[in-house]
Amino acid sequence: MTALHLVPEDPDPEPEPPEPARALHALARVSYGPVPLDFDRLAAEHPAVQGGLSLAGDADLELRLACTGPEELRAVATALQRAGAAKVRIDLVLRALTPRPVTLRPVP
Repeated sequence: MTALHLVPEDPDPEPEPPEPARALHALARVSYGPVPLDFDRLAAEHPAVQGGLSLAGDADLELRLACTGPEELRAVATALQRAGAAKVRIDLVLRALTPRPVTLRPVP
């Protein structure tokens, strides 16, 4: 039979540093260079990369970014260039639009 032992909770646990606020949102439209970018590696290295879409058209990849500020946004853009992107276009997100339910009104 196995006995359970209760371990007292640490009265002064080490507080974890707060996650920095990611108030600067942007979209990065990327055209590949000679070799496609490794999205998984890029997302793992940069917490600002929130998601992405693989595209057919003018851009090959669109990344959704949430940055702590302009410095992190510049760092991600620089990393994209260094990873071999032929072209990087950054668009700042001013406001997110979400559809509302349609309200039907009776016709008089």
